Amino acid sequence: MNQIIQAMKERRSCRAYTDEVPSAGLIDQVVEAGLWAASGMNQQGPIIVAVTNRELRDRLSAMNAEVIGDPSRDPFYGAPVVLVVLAPREERNRVYDGSLVMGNLMLAAHALGLGSCWIHRAREEFDTPEGKAILAELGVEGDYEGIGHCILGYPAETPAPKPRREGRVFYAK
Repeated sequence: MNQIIQAMKERRSCRAYTDEVPSAGLIDQVVEAGLWAASGMNQQGPIIVAVTNRELRDRLSAMNAEVIGDPSRDPFYGAPVVLVVLAPREERNRVYDGSLVMGNLMLAAHALGLGSCWIHRAREEFDTPEGKAILAELGVEGDYEGIGHCILGYPAETPAPKPRREGRVFYAK
């Protein structure tokens, strides 16, 4: 079977990570794959904020936990790296384009032996004054909407695949 299709079938959302931080080289490869995602009219609007700083990672985790109303938990499941995908708010395809970036990030992570998971609520985080201030501190200019967080790290466990539901394909011949 084709390696890409095999990776699509084998990749799982990881919700348990070791403490080991992936190398900068591995993170860069994952980010590079995200930048090659398709985009509407080749606008290439989405950006990626690669968070390897533990303090900022924990701050984002706390903001995310606040949105879900459970400040005692880590919505990033202990993953040491967070890749935040944002897209220009004025682009009509921003959610679709950012979603394609997220998909590429997760597939690339799997191909490199890393675990990943899409964590929602980036929009809610970066629509706050605190979220906008974080972007400004990082030198991100413009009006961006948070699309998602791709958490990364070495998996502490690998979930088994779940069977695919039947009745989801209709052919028009």
